[in-house]
Amino acid sequence: MSNTYGSTGEQLANALHALGVKFILNGEDKDDDLHKNPTRLLIELAQSKESRLRLSLIPLFLERPEFSLYVTKAVRKLEPVARTTLECYYTAAVFLRRKHQPRRKALPDYFSKKLNLYLTNDPEENLRALARRHRELSGMHVNWFGTYHHAAQRWLIHAGLRK
Repeated sequence: MSNTYGSTGEQLANALHALGVKFILNGEDKDDDLHKNPTRLLIELAQSKESRLRLSLIPLFLERPEFSLYVTKAVRKLEPVARTTLECYYTAAVFLRRKHQPRRKALPDYFSKKLNLYLTNDPEENLRALARRHRELSGMHVNWFGTYHHAAQRWLIHAGLRK
């Protein structure tokens, strides 16, 4: 079920950069086709051993909401740990978009029911619930709530929406 591709961290950073996602600072605009294969890019980011590359999924969905069209296909091709990463980071992007871009078309919510989240109209409360669930599913005592916000803040700065 697992798809292991051979892209390096640099190639992934370059693909993000080519898509206008400046989350990873060492990305360059190089002519590489990885950014033209959304499903593969999502899979490789979710499977990356580098936390900064996994976290870049959030700004990718915020910058390129059309990538939501490929997320369910990518999830089906992932092993459980990477699947949880992609589902939780995508769901965080759903709530962060509602918070930071409420007038824009919402990202479809594919995973909150699967993640057993009880949703409210408050994106912050939804992010807190997601962070608790992410901690349970991952078994990692990470400040997921802060992690989601860090990704959004970096994206807002690079998108020119916040100083």
